[in-house]
Amino acid sequence: MTQLQDVKTVNVNGVDIAYRFDGPENGRVLLVANSLMANGSMWDWNVPAFADRYRALRYDKRGHGKSSVVPGPYSIAQLADDAAGLLDALNIEKAHFMGLSIGGMIGQQLGARYPEKIYSLSLCNTASEMPPRSLWEDRFQTARTKGLAGLVDGTIQRWFTAPFIERDPQDIEKVRQMILGTNVDGYIGCGSAVRDMAQSTMLLKIKAPTLVLSGRHDPACTVDQGIVLNKLIDGSQMVIIEDAAHLSNIEQPARFNKAVREFIDSVDDRL
Repeated sequence: MTQLQDVKTVNVNGVDIAYRFDGPENGRVLLVANSLMANGSMWDWNVPAFADRYRALRYDKRGHGKSSVVPGPYSIAQLADDAAGLLDALNIEKAHFMGLSIGGMIGQQLGARYPEKIYSLSLCNTASEMPPRSLWEDRFQTARTKGLAGLVDGTIQRWFTAPFIERDPQDIEKVRQMILGTNVDGYIGCGSAVRDMAQSTMLLKIKAPTLVLSGRHDPACTVDQGIVLNKLIDGSQMVIIEDAAHLSNIEQPARFNKAVREFIDSVDDRL
Protein backbone atom coordinates (compact mmCIF):
# COMPACT_ATOMS: atom_id res chain seq x y z
CA MET A 1 0.00 0.00 0.00
CA THR A 2 1.33 3.49 0.04
CA GLN A 3 3.18 1.70 1.93
CA LEU A 4 5.23 0.71 4.05
CA GLN A 5 4.20 2.77 7.02
CA ASP A 6 0.90 2.42 8.82
CA VAL A 7 0.17 -1.06 7.43
CA LYS A 8 -0.82 -3.70 9.95
CA THR A 9 -2.03 -7.28 9.64
CA VAL A 10 -4.69 -9.26 11.46
CA ASN A 11 -5.58 -12.93 11.07
CA VAL A 12 -9.03 -13.40 9.53
CA ASN A 13 -10.36 -16.85 8.61
CA GLY A 14 -6.83 -18.24 8.78
CA VAL A 15 -5.38 -15.56 6.48
CA ASP A 16 -3.19 -12.60 7.45
CA ILE A 17 -5.04 -9.59 6.06
CA ALA A 18 -3.09 -6.33 5.62
CA TYR A 19 -4.93 -3.09 6.35
CA ARG A 20 -4.42 0.57 7.10
CA PHE A 21 -6.55 3.41 8.41
CA ASP A 22 -6.68 7.03 7.24
CA GLY A 23 -8.87 9.71 8.76
CA PRO A 24 -10.26 10.65 12.16
CA GLU A 25 -10.50 7.94 14.80
CA ASN A 26 -14.04 9.01 15.66
CA GLY A 27 -15.23 9.07 12.04
CA ARG A 28 -17.56 6.42 10.69
CA VAL A 29 -15.57 3.73 8.92
CA LEU A 30 -15.45 3.59 5.11
CA LEU A 31 -14.32 0.10 4.12
CA VAL A 32 -12.55 0.22 0.76
CA ALA A 33 -12.09 -2.89 -1.43
CA ASN A 34 -9.60 -3.10 -4.32
CA SER A 35 -9.77 -4.43 -7.85
CA LEU A 36 -8.03 -7.57 -9.07
CA MET A 37 -4.22 -7.23 -9.38
CA ALA A 38 -4.32 -4.25 -7.02
CA ASN A 39 -3.42 -3.23 -3.49
CA GLY A 40 -4.47 -0.37 -1.27
CA SER A 41 -2.33 2.11 -3.20
CA MET A 42 -4.98 2.15 -5.97
CA TRP A 43 -6.98 4.46 -3.68
CA ASP A 44 -4.23 7.08 -3.22
CA TRP A 45 -6.15 9.29 -5.66
CA ASN A 46 -9.29 9.05 -3.54
CA VAL A 47 -8.76 8.50 0.19
CA PRO A 48 -7.77 12.14 0.88
CA ALA A 49 -11.20 13.22 -0.44
CA PHE A 50 -12.90 11.14 2.26
CA ALA A 51 -10.47 11.13 5.18
CA ASP A 52 -11.50 14.52 6.58
CA ARG A 53 -14.79 12.98 7.77
CA TYR A 54 -14.52 9.21 7.42
CA ARG A 55 -12.08 6.67 8.81
CA ALA A 56 -11.02 5.03 5.55
CA LEU A 57 -10.08 1.39 6.02
CA ARG A 58 -8.08 0.02 3.09
CA TYR A 59 -7.25 -3.67 3.04
CA ASP A 60 -5.65 -6.20 0.70
CA LYS A 61 -7.82 -9.22 -0.07
CA ARG A 62 -6.28 -12.67 0.31
CA GLY A 63 -3.62 -13.35 -2.29
CA HIS A 64 -2.95 -9.66 -2.94
CA GLY A 65 -0.69 -6.90 -1.70
CA LYS A 66 0.70 -7.56 1.75
CA SER A 67 -1.96 -10.11 2.70
CA SER A 68 -0.97 -13.76 2.73
CA VAL A 69 -1.42 -16.08 -0.23
CA VAL A 70 -3.30 -19.29 0.50
CA PRO A 71 -4.15 -22.07 -1.98
CA GLY A 72 -7.05 -21.23 -4.31
CA PRO A 73 -9.40 -21.10 -5.99
CA TYR A 74 -11.31 -18.58 -3.88
CA SER A 75 -14.96 -17.54 -4.14
CA ILE A 76 -16.59 -14.12 -3.89
CA ALA A 77 -18.51 -15.41 -0.86
CA GLN A 78 -15.23 -16.34 0.81
CA LEU A 79 -13.74 -12.92 0.05
CA ALA A 80 -16.85 -11.26 1.50
CA ASP A 81 -16.51 -13.42 4.61
CA ASP A 82 -12.95 -12.09 4.91
CA ALA A 83 -14.18 -8.49 4.66
CA ALA A 84 -16.86 -9.09 7.29
CA GLY A 85 -14.30 -10.89 9.45
CA LEU A 86 -11.91 -7.95 9.16
CA LEU A 87 -14.59 -5.62 10.53
CA ASP A 88 -15.19 -8.05 13.40
CA ALA A 89 -11.48 -8.39 14.13
CA LEU A 90 -11.14 -4.60 14.33
CA ASN A 91 -14.30 -4.25 16.47
CA ILE A 92 -16.14 -2.29 13.80
CA GLU A 93 -19.87 -2.94 14.02
CA LYS A 94 -20.91 -1.17 10.83
CA ALA A 95 -19.31 0.66 7.91
CA HIS A 96 -19.91 2.47 4.67
CA PHE A 97 -18.47 0.43 1.78
CA MET A 98 -16.74 1.44 -1.46
CA GLY A 99 -15.43 -1.23 -3.80
CA LEU A 100 -14.30 -1.35 -7.42
CA SER A 101 -14.46 -4.30 -9.82
CA ILE A 102 -13.98 -7.46 -7.69
CA GLY A 103 -14.20 -5.08 -4.73
CA GLY A 104 -17.72 -4.19 -5.84
CA MET A 105 -18.55 -7.88 -6.25
CA ILE A 106 -17.51 -8.40 -2.64
CA GLY A 107 -19.73 -5.45 -1.71
CA GLN A 108 -22.75 -7.09 -3.34
CA GLN A 109 -22.24 -10.11 -1.10
CA LEU A 110 -21.82 -7.94 1.99
CA GLY A 111 -25.02 -6.06 1.25
CA ALA A 112 -27.00 -9.25 0.69
CA ARG A 113 -25.47 -11.47 3.38
CA TYR A 114 -24.23 -9.05 6.05
CA PRO A 115 -26.81 -6.22 5.95
CA GLU A 116 -26.32 -5.50 9.64
CA LYS A 117 -22.73 -4.42 8.92
CA ILE A 118 -23.41 -1.96 6.09
CA TYR A 119 -24.55 1.68 6.18
CA SER A 120 -24.21 2.16 2.42
CA LEU A 121 -22.73 0.53 -0.67
CA SER A 122 -20.81 2.27 -3.44
CA LEU A 123 -20.42 -0.39 -6.14
CA CYS A 124 -18.00 0.98 -8.72
CA ASN A 125 -17.06 -0.37 -12.17
CA THR A 126 -18.43 -3.76 -11.27
CA ALA A 127 -20.83 -6.48 -12.38
CA SER A 128 -22.82 -9.41 -11.02
CA GLU A 129 -21.82 -11.92 -13.75
CA MET A 130 -18.54 -12.13 -15.69
CA PRO A 131 -18.62 -14.55 -18.63
CA PRO A 132 -17.08 -16.22 -20.55
CA ARG A 133 -15.04 -18.82 -18.65
CA SER A 134 -12.66 -19.24 -21.60
CA LEU A 135 -11.45 -15.65 -21.23
CA TRP A 136 -10.31 -16.38 -17.68
CA GLU A 137 -8.68 -19.68 -18.57
CA ASP A 138 -6.62 -17.91 -21.24
CA ARG A 139 -5.50 -15.25 -18.76
CA PHE A 140 -4.60 -17.83 -16.13
CA GLN A 141 -2.51 -19.77 -18.64
CA THR A 142 -0.64 -16.59 -19.57
CA ALA A 143 -0.05 -15.80 -15.89
CA ARG A 144 1.29 -19.32 -15.25
CA THR A 145 3.69 -19.20 -18.18
CA LYS A 146 4.73 -15.54 -18.36
CA GLY A 147 3.80 -14.15 -14.95
CA LEU A 148 1.78 -10.96 -14.63
CA ALA A 149 4.21 -9.35 -17.07
CA GLY A 150 2.32 -11.26 -19.74
CA LEU A 151 -0.95 -9.58 -18.76
CA VAL A 152 0.10 -6.08 -17.77
CA ASP A 153 -0.19 -4.29 -21.13
CA GLY A 154 -3.61 -5.71 -21.97
CA THR A 155 -4.81 -4.96 -18.46
CA ILE A 156 -3.75 -1.32 -18.66
CA GLN A 157 -5.52 -0.97 -22.02
CA ARG A 158 -8.75 -2.27 -20.44
CA TRP A 159 -8.38 -0.22 -17.29
CA PHE A 160 -7.80 3.18 -18.95
CA THR A 161 -8.75 5.02 -22.13
CA ALA A 162 -6.05 5.56 -24.73
CA PRO A 163 -5.93 9.36 -24.20
CA PHE A 164 -5.30 8.89 -20.47
CA ILE A 165 -2.54 6.33 -21.07
CA GLU A 166 -0.84 8.84 -23.36
CA ARG A 167 -1.48 11.85 -21.13
CA ASP A 168 -0.49 10.48 -17.74
CA PRO A 169 2.56 8.20 -17.93
CA GLN A 170 3.41 8.64 -14.23
CA ASP A 171 0.05 7.33 -13.05
CA ILE A 172 0.21 4.51 -15.59
CA GLU A 173 3.67 3.49 -14.36
CA LYS A 174 2.47 3.43 -10.77
CA VAL A 175 -0.40 1.13 -11.78
CA ARG A 176 1.94 -1.02 -13.88
CA GLN A 177 4.18 -1.64 -10.87
CA MET A 178 1.15 -2.45 -8.72
CA ILE A 179 0.02 -5.09 -11.22
CA LEU A 180 3.53 -6.56 -11.57
CA GLY A 181 3.80 -6.79 -7.79
CA THR A 182 0.77 -9.08 -7.56
CA ASN A 183 1.33 -12.73 -6.70
CA VAL A 184 0.42 -15.06 -9.60
CA ASP A 185 -1.32 -17.61 -7.35
CA GLY A 186 -3.23 -14.84 -5.59
CA TYR A 187 -4.31 -13.42 -8.93
CA ILE A 188 -5.52 -16.81 -10.18
CA GLY A 189 -7.25 -17.53 -6.85
CA CYS A 190 -9.21 -14.27 -6.95
CA GLY A 191 -9.67 -14.37 -10.73
CA SER A 192 -11.31 -17.78 -10.30
CA ALA A 193 -13.79 -16.16 -7.91
CA VAL A 194 -14.75 -13.67 -10.63
CA ARG A 195 -14.89 -16.42 -13.26
CA ASP A 196 -17.29 -18.50 -11.16
CA MET A 197 -19.47 -15.63 -9.93
CA ALA A 198 -23.22 -15.65 -10.54
CA GLN A 199 -24.95 -13.31 -8.14
CA SER A 200 -27.56 -11.28 -10.02
CA THR A 201 -30.42 -12.83 -8.04
CA MET A 202 -28.57 -11.98 -4.82
CA LEU A 203 -28.93 -8.29 -5.70
CA LEU A 204 -32.62 -8.52 -4.86
CA LYS A 205 -31.70 -9.00 -1.19
CA ILE A 206 -29.75 -5.73 -0.92
CA LYS A 207 -31.62 -3.11 1.10
CA ALA A 208 -28.79 -0.72 2.03
CA PRO A 209 -28.65 2.62 0.20
CA THR A 210 -26.61 1.86 -2.91
CA LEU A 211 -24.73 3.84 -5.54
CA VAL A 212 -23.85 2.07 -8.79
CA LEU A 213 -21.02 3.85 -10.60
CA SER A 214 -19.83 2.94 -14.11
CA GLY A 215 -17.22 4.31 -16.50
CA ARG A 216 -18.63 5.20 -19.91
CA HIS A 217 -15.80 3.39 -21.75
CA ASP A 218 -15.27 0.46 -19.37
CA PRO A 219 -14.85 -2.74 -21.45
CA ALA A 220 -14.41 -4.97 -18.37
CA CYS A 221 -17.56 -4.07 -16.41
CA THR A 222 -19.71 -2.22 -18.89
CA VAL A 223 -22.36 0.42 -18.39
CA ASP A 224 -24.94 -2.22 -19.36
CA GLN A 225 -23.70 -4.46 -16.54
CA GLY A 226 -23.99 -1.51 -14.18
CA ILE A 227 -27.56 -0.97 -15.34
CA VAL A 228 -28.36 -4.56 -14.30
CA LEU A 229 -27.18 -3.77 -10.77
CA ASN A 230 -29.13 -0.53 -10.75
CA LYS A 231 -32.33 -2.27 -11.85
CA LEU A 232 -32.06 -5.19 -9.42
CA ILE A 233 -30.95 -3.28 -6.29
CA ASP A 234 -34.04 -1.65 -4.89
CA GLY A 235 -33.79 2.14 -4.67
CA SER A 236 -30.22 2.32 -5.97
CA GLN A 237 -28.81 5.36 -7.75
CA MET A 238 -26.59 5.23 -10.83
CA VAL A 239 -23.82 7.55 -11.96
CA ILE A 240 -21.86 7.22 -15.22
CA ILE A 241 -18.38 8.78 -15.26
CA GLU A 242 -17.60 10.16 -18.70
CA ASP A 243 -14.13 9.84 -20.28
CA ALA A 244 -13.23 6.88 -18.05
CA ALA A 245 -12.70 3.17 -18.48
CA HIS A 246 -12.37 0.56 -15.71
CA LEU A 247 -10.34 2.33 -13.03
CA SER A 248 -12.47 5.46 -13.12
CA ASN A 249 -11.23 6.35 -9.64
CA ILE A 250 -7.75 6.97 -11.10
CA GLU A 251 -8.68 8.25 -14.57
CA GLN A 252 -11.27 10.77 -13.31
CA PRO A 253 -10.60 11.10 -9.58
CA ALA A 254 -12.29 14.47 -9.11
CA ARG A 255 -15.56 13.29 -10.66
CA PHE A 256 -15.36 9.93 -8.96
CA ASN A 257 -14.67 11.42 -5.54
CA LYS A 258 -17.44 13.99 -5.87
CA ALA A 259 -20.05 11.40 -6.89
CA VAL A 260 -19.21 8.91 -4.16
CA ARG A 261 -18.63 11.51 -1.45
CA GLU A 262 -21.97 13.23 -2.10
CA PHE A 263 -23.74 9.87 -1.96
CA ILE A 264 -22.08 8.70 1.25
CA ASP A 265 -22.63 12.08 2.90
CA SER A 266 -26.32 11.96 1.98
CA VAL A 267 -26.65 8.62 3.78
CA ASP A 268 -24.41 9.54 6.68
CA ASP A 269 -26.27 12.79 7.34
CA ARG A 270 -29.43 10.77 7.98
CA LEU A 271 -27.86 8.35 10.45
